[in-house]
Amino acid sequence: MAMLEVKDLEVYYGMIQAIKGISFEVNQGEVIALIGANGAGKTTTLHTITGLLSPKKGSVMFEGTDITKIPAHKIVSMGMAHVPEGRRVFAELSVYENLKMGAYTRKDKNEIEESLANVYKRFPRLEERRNQMAGTLSGGEQQMLAMGRALMSKPKIILMDEPSMGLSPIFVNEIFDIIQAVSESGTTVLLVEQNAKKALSIADRAYVLETGKITMSGNAKDLLEDEAVKKAYLGE
Repeated sequence: MAMLEVKDLEVYYGMIQAIKGISFEVNQGEVIALIGANGAGKTTTLHTITGLLSPKKGSVMFEGTDITKIPAHKIVSMGMAHVPEGRRVFAELSVYENLKMGAYTRKDKNEIEESLANVYKRFPRLEERRNQMAGTLSGGEQQMLAMGRALMSKPKIILMDEPSMGLSPIFVNEIFDIIQAVSESGTTVLLVEQNAKKALSIADRAYVLETGKITMSGNAKDLLEDEAVKKAYLGE
């Protein structure tokens, strides 16, 4: 059984259909990339999985439970974390306070402290800046904070929306190294990313989304070599 199963999903904004009956699955321990051009429906897909949008048709199953109509905050406590596009850190709160917000669904104080120590270990820069207001961090540091905050909920699966957007090449490499490390530590990853080359280089499998439909899927390494993918998304 897949950890996450999206089946025949249809999502509308008013009269406009953004998602046109897509189906895909994510197995435990995988890194799955969802690639596609701007406006293909990638963010809409993540928002629907995490309960921020309601589909008109179709279902989302998480560990065998239908979560299609479950509110977003309850989905978090089931073990799913979402790193939104644009980072969405709490600008007026410190780095430490942002991280503590990520653990709001948890009650185990000792384990929360352990998670905090792990986040600081993974992101030493966040520990250095723990008392700094999040709004004063650089874009790359805010992305690290958004990822650290998501990890504070102790997720089984983490959904990341455009983590490399607007970052310098050095930070992009760093963020992808961290995504790989998160995966290797046992957290499943569903990655939405416009930098298709980077995404496919770390993913196990990938799905190509075009105007609300999945047009291709397969092993990420194979898609990296596919001529149509190269032409459309890799600038080759």
